[in-house]
Formats: sequence, structure tokens, C-alpha cells
Amino acid sequence: MAEEKILKKTPVAKKPRKPKTTTHPPYFQMIKEALMALKEKNGSSPYAIAKKIEEKHKSLLPESFRKILSLQLKNSVAKGKLVKIRASYKLSDTTKMTTRQQDKKSKKNMKQEDKEITKRTRSSSTRSKKSMSVNKQEKKRKAKKARQPKSIKSSAGKKKAMKASAA
Repeated sequence: MAEEKILKKTPVAKKPRKPKTTTHPPYFQMIKEALMALKEKNGSSPYAIAKKIEEKHKSLLPESFRKILSLQLKNSVAKGKLVKIRASYKLSDTTKMTTRQQDKKSKKNMKQEDKEITKRTRSSSTRSKKSMSVNKQEKKRKAKKARQPKSIKSSAGKKKAMKASAA
């Protein structure tokens, strides 16, 4: 009988893995920004969302981001953050409300900053009332331009059409 050789497996040295660090924002935030930018009534397709995200964060995204994106879309629907309509996705009502509240808060902060800036500029402005009234008069003059007739059916429109066809 032939002797069987028993081979022992030596453990293969594993390569040290690099820690995964993402430089892009969270996927749901990117999805939300894309949906807000697209503003489609019946929701946006995953392809359109991916394209919008890729335009904005191309250098930061991994190669397999489209697969991850589809998984994130499904998970967001399961959590109730997104609503799936046929093959499209749109923000749920609760998500819209939270983003609107955040927008209102940021707008209030911006308005307060604008008020402070206008207070500073008003106190430092040296424009006289005469120069301001001259500017208003110039704006009125520019606003009064000759209007074109709305349709060809009007008498002025017919005359222009006749001249154009005769030439």
C-alpha cells in the first residue's frame, strides 16, 4: 500500500486592511439634496438621483457607490424616510416637514444677519435724497418701453406681418 502524505496547511498571512474612512456626506443626506434639486412631482428615478449625486460628489465617491445607493434607497423606504412610487423615490411628508423646519431656522438666522448688515450700511451711507430720487426716475423711464402686440390678430400686428411678407 502506498503511504499517504498528510499535508498541513500553513496559515496565510492576512494583509492589514485600511480603515474605511468616508469623506462624502451620509448617503441619505446626498439623496435628500438630489431629490430637492430635481424637484420632480412624482419622484425621481434611481438613475437620476445617482447622476445628480455623482455630479456633486464625484471625486469623493467609491467605485461601487451605485450599488450602495440602491441599497440605501431601499433601506430609507423601509425606515419611512422615502416613499417609493412605481420605480421612483420621493421624500416622505415627515422628512419634508423636518427639512422645511431646518430651512426656516436657517432663513431666520440669515435674515437677522442681513438686518445687522443693513443697519451698518444705512448708518454709514452718505447718499443724498436727491440722488435717490434721480435713480427712481431713471428706473421709471427704463420700465416704460414700447410694447409689442400680443397677437398677430391685432391691427398693429397685421400691419407688421404685411410689411414683413412684402419685403
